[in-house]
Amino acid sequence: MQTDVTMKGAELAEANAIIKTCVHYGFCTNTCPTYVLLGDENESPRGRIDLIKDMLASNAAPKKETVQHLDNCLSCLSCMTTCAAKVDYAHLIDRARVHIEKTYDRPLFDRFIRTALAGILPNPKALTAALWMASLAQPLKHIFTGRLRAMLELAPTGARVAAVTKRQVFAAEGERRSRVILHLGCVQQVVAQHINDAAIRLLTRHGVEVVTLGAGGCCGALTLHMGKEDKARAAARQVIAAVQAELESDEVDAVVITASGCGTTVKDYGHLFAADRQMSAAATRVAGLTRDISELLHKLPLQPATGNMAYRVAYHDACSMLHGQKVISQPRALLKRAGFKVHDIPERHFCCGSAGTYNMLQPELAARLGQRKAANVGATGADILCAGNLGCLTQIGHYSELPAVHTVELLDWATGGPRPAALRGRDLSPETADLTPSREAALTAAPEGAFW
Repeated sequence: MQTDVTMKGAELAEANAIIKTCVHYGFCTNTCPTYVLLGDENESPRGRIDLIKDMLASNAAPKKETVQHLDNCLSCLSCMTTCAAKVDYAHLIDRARVHIEKTYDRPLFDRFIRTALAGILPNPKALTAALWMASLAQPLKHIFTGRLRAMLELAPTGARVAAVTKRQVFAAEGERRSRVILHLGCVQQVVAQHINDAAIRLLTRHGVEVVTLGAGGCCGALTLHMGKEDKARAAARQVIAAVQAELESDEVDAVVITASGCGTTVKDYGHLFAADRQMSAAATRVAGLTRDISELLHKLPLQPATGNMAYRVAYHDACSMLHGQKVISQPRALLKRAGFKVHDIPERHFCCGSAGTYNMLQPELAARLGQRKAANVGATGADILCAGNLGCLTQIGHYSELPAVHTVELLDWATGGPRPAALRGRDLSPETADLTPSREAALTAAPEGAFW
């Protein structure tokens, strides 16, 4: 490969090394959502790797067709789970997006949408204002098409800046078993504050002291996957600085995250700052402390359920959990320990189409994936849809009639918390007897990272 003037030597060397590991087995094509939908080799990981190779070797801006094929990638990472050669596709596609952002002249409307999303979503106050304006436009959404229509349809109502926006300490109930930082996120603290509230209640009820930080809201995931690496690093630096300050003042056992897309990114901070001598050590330390909330809770003795919780729950594996973090068995095990009847969703490896900003930037493909996932959810016969990621809940909930509830909300409810808002007014009846052991039990016991 020729050296690309937009990339530093180490970055180009990494991309080149990743590309060389792909031996074109093609297992990835069977599990890549865009290839399955479109049947185009350029819409598969294998095809995209070839496109990226040519793009980086050309020492020029990519062609429009190349950009479209790469934009269509969800970064679901299903290909990495199935790849026998262990190709590091995640970092390669991120590198390709940075190159596109720096060299490709996108159409004006495309640039406007991407700039707006990158500026608004990570900023709680700006997002609250934008959602208020979107609520005013709801009666007129039928006159819009494409991306604007998708954004209006996905926009929640009643959004507000969260009350927990500064450093607070929530004491553990009873003996303190652990002390953690709860990362509140950016979008979630505006559109789904109830998830953070449930997490705080659930953790403190089980002997965990919870610290929330006023700084470091956005982790950088949204902008990173849009190719805006500088913005992503700036956001990540704020998270790292806030965590470092807390580490200097008192002991911290973990940085807990309830949005799995954020968790995947924060756990990868060591790579994001690998070439930064000043930040590398701190970034690696924060990444090493980061846990999905189910990873932490799985190691704690869960309090007995306060009632019959034998509701039929369809558990959705967010791609960032299943493929990104390999957190598979813990959420299922926790739900079962709380008494829920967990049903696995057909094609559980298949992305729902949320993928950060994907359902706003690629609404047609996202809609097909959302409808497919909702149909699979319906096939389980469950009463409740459960997932560990807000984006997935929003996306699938848009196409499914089932109430969509975060894992921590169900666990909080089972152990003494309030009934989740999405379930209020719903006529749901728990099972009265245990179901026959099924494939879900085997999945719970499967090795982490197992796919088939």
